[in-house]
Amino acid sequence: MDNNNRRGFFSLPGVRSLLAALICILIGLMLGYIVLLIINPENAGKGMDVMLKNFLARNKTFTQIKHLGNTLVKTAPLILCSLSILFAYKAGMFNIGAAGQYVAGAGACLFFAYKFSAPWYVCILVAIAAGSLWGAISGALKAYLNVNEVISGIMLNWISLYLVNMLMKPFCKGAEKDTIAFVRGQSHSLIPNLGLDKLFSNNTSVTIAIPLTIIIAVVIWILLSKTKFGYEIKATGFNKNAAKYAGMHEKSNIIITMVIAGALAGIAASFFFLSGFSTWNTNQTSVPAMGFNGIAAAFLGGLHPIGVIFSSLFIQHISDGGTSLTGMYPAQISDLISAIIIYLCGFVLFMKLQMSKISAANERRRRARLEALAAAETENKPDDASEETKGGEAK
Repeated sequence: MDNNNRRGFFSLPGVRSLLAALICILIGLMLGYIVLLIINPENAGKGMDVMLKNFLARNKTFTQIKHLGNTLVKTAPLILCSLSILFAYKAGMFNIGAAGQYVAGAGACLFFAYKFSAPWYVCILVAIAAGSLWGAISGALKAYLNVNEVISGIMLNWISLYLVNMLMKPFCKGAEKDTIAFVRGQSHSLIPNLGLDKLFSNNTSVTIAIPLTIIIAVVIWILLSKTKFGYEIKATGFNKNAAKYAGMHEKSNIIITMVIAGALAGIAASFFFLSGFSTWNTNQTSVPAMGFNGIAAAFLGGLHPIGVIFSSLFIQHISDGGTSLTGMYPAQISDLISAIIIYLCGFVLFMKLQMSKISAANERRRRARLEALAAAETENKPDDASEETKGGEAK
């Protein structure tokens, strides 16, 4: 390979993304360990071990596999929320409204499930429509009125939360705050598991939503990397004015991007609640964290559709492992440790930027050395040529 075209191993974007993610994870784990040391030094090592092992800390293999299924059930919607954040980010928008789109999708699919006992695929389609609508509102405000999507997204998050709380009140049993739980075999609205539950110790919450999520991530990767539409989305994100000058419809691209982002968040909610794993709490006064955790998972995954699969699994693994610390630490410690690690994951982009600067500086120094060597060789060549000429004349 030509020395001029040779690139260092650390100059590869994929390597920088992986290193940045690992550095942020290690820093987050160290800070979490320090917190455990401050609160209860005696159990700090054991607590960190339990959190990192998660389901592996269980005593029996049967229980381990069942809890692994629970982690995967919660990982699927987190992946989709990460894809929602990622897709909007490619178009130059920060979709903090993914949480509200998630809530809108949850309310829509649950309403059709409770009210009409609609089939699961109909409930998913309704969730997609609701999430898309919520995303379209932010997109239209951004495209036509230049309203920042962060502001409109935050407002829509709270609007969707209280609308869904009111919508779900009639489906609570008596004075309870939680909606009625779905029972497999009695509800057509539950997503089928097609035997996947047998692989996870008869965990009926494990459904085809998990493999469908992986398929969706691959489709998003193909859409962004291999299609004209994906190119236009990324071009709009880099510079919408340049995209407009090149003949692209930047306004419609913004709206379509937010519609797709909202649809992904809506699917996430339907995959979670139609698995039968959890019900809706009508007394909750905070937006579900799934949409916000998707931000950290998206950046930790290097803003790559395949990368977010692994980053989402890691974040959910840590979060579930933290719930096992309640015997040794206060109940809130699991959320605190998970929040520290998730917060550090948000610095992946910063770490990548710093590594890019270092790589660029090293590349400039390397090229300067090569140019100096080439200049030295050029200076020596005329001398050699002149000596040969003199030798010829003497002969």
